Amino acid sequence: MSASPQAIVTLGCRLNIAESEALRQLVTASHGGRDVAVVNSCGVTNQAVKDTRAAIRRLRRDRPGAELVVTGCASDMDRAAFAAMPEVDRVVANAAKLLPAIWGPRANIAPPRRHTRGFIGVQNGCDHACTFCAIPQGRGSSRSDPIGEVVHHVATLVEGGQREVILSGVDLTSYDDRGARLPALIERLLAQVPALQRLRLSSLDPAEVDDHLFALLTQEPRIMPHVHLSLQAGDDLILKRMRRRHTRAQAIALAQALKVARPDITIGADLIAGFPTESDAAHANTLAMVTECDITHAHVFPYSPRDRTPAARMPQVAPDLARARAAALRDASAQRRTGWLAAQVGTVQPVLIEKPGDRGHTPAFADLRLDAPARVGTIVDARVTAATPTHLIGTPE
Repeated sequence: MSASPQAIVTLGCRLNIAESEALRQLVTASHGGRDVAVVNSCGVTNQAVKDTRAAIRRLRRDRPGAELVVTGCASDMDRAAFAAMPEVDRVVANAAKLLPAIWGPRANIAPPRRHTRGFIGVQNGCDHACTFCAIPQGRGSSRSDPIGEVVHHVATLVEGGQREVILSGVDLTSYDDRGARLPALIERLLAQVPALQRLRLSSLDPAEVDDHLFALLTQEPRIMPHVHLSLQAGDDLILKRMRRRHTRAQAIALAQALKVARPDITIGADLIAGFPTESDAAHANTLAMVTECDITHAHVFPYSPRDRTPAARMPQVAPDLARARAAALRDASAQRRTGWLAAQVGTVQPVLIEKPGDRGHTPAFADLRLDAPARVGTIVDARVTAATPTHLIGTPE
């Protein structure tokens, strides 16, 4: 969760981060000196909904005189409950939150903000029916921004000083602009915005990584070597009950092929622990996948039942057991991450300096801290001199 000086509080996914950046511009332009606070909510798990409610209460304590607006997936899933909270002045539908008219007549004149990395939502909604997921209730069916609009948006950000752009979506690999899929978007973007130095992609569905996308991920140097896969589980029966579209073997084959074709690629993954009916053996299969796919960046969630989803009606795993299994998955990934970071000592890495204090990320998404000053927004070649379990330490060349 993050908050800005404009009191935009963001929970959840990278798409929410991208949308919150647009919200910040809209609110700033429209309201001028008025105090407006926005919570951009997440409803992916029960805990996310609880966190949203806590964020609303905290923001009201911090901004007692502000107009407090709630939007996002959680508020769409239960609009009446959020509207009834005494702290909330207004609930804005998720589908309408980026419409300038929602925020006022001057909202469309906000200037772009300067950052080193820009999150851009290019796809929204989902047409799949994973049994655990409530996001279609909050985001609707899949829809994609036109390629021309995306290219223009990225060009504007790059002209404003951004060195890196992250394309995000609820189901990014379903991107489809009148038949032009995600690889076509990427190629147009790289060709028409030659000043864009770094491009990253948010979570990819393994079932949708075709030969064209695979070639871009492994051969295009401006696409950063960090692939985050929406794996969810490593057991075939659980994947079937989740209604995922890939098998365990397919996921492992994809991760290993990516590493062979581009050895510096790091693999990230979304994993759910304690899905209904998950046995000890099924959990062991997912745990083994961390090693077999060399997952160094794991986003692990203990399963949380969501109303009106098929998985909520399946036999549940005890919450304490789900949390313990989640901890085991995190520990396994952390061990691989520690080894991966240690192996980079002595290498030279180009680091985009993103935060005061000389912190940034390498192309493979290692957190690196310089031992000498560097200007935010610059890309610095740094020789890695040490590694901790969580980050690298480097010296500018």
